[in-house]
Amino acid sequence: MAALGSKLAQLQSKACEATRLAAKHGCAYHKTLMEKNKHYVVDPPTIQKCQELSKQLFYTRLASLPGRYESFWKELDGAKLLWKNRSNLKVENAGVAALFGIELYAWLCVGEVVGRGFTLTGYHV
Repeated sequence: MAALGSKLAQLQSKACEATRLAAKHGCAYHKTLMEKNKHYVVDPPTIQKCQELSKQLFYTRLASLPGRYESFWKELDGAKLLWKNRSNLKVENAGVAALFGIELYAWLCVGEVVGRGFTLTGYHV
């Protein structure tokens, strides 16, 4: 229990240090960031303009769905062709496919843990 208290004190100390660093350099960082990206800022930055841009982004993404849908089916057809000709498949290609599948599964597991609030059992302590 003492080790846990020690770790907590270390964590608290590091959090305080990070807060001080952010307070000291945060304004300068924000100013530099905004200066570097000022060509992306709409003038004047009003609520109405933000809402308009939000709608533009939503409908632009919605308009891109047919192209994405078509690309998905092309990729699927390519995967079906590979599966049909699997006897000609090289070991390297099968290894890459297996690693890709393992990576997808690992991301799924990480997503599940994040969704449960970074707990492994689902119970919060």
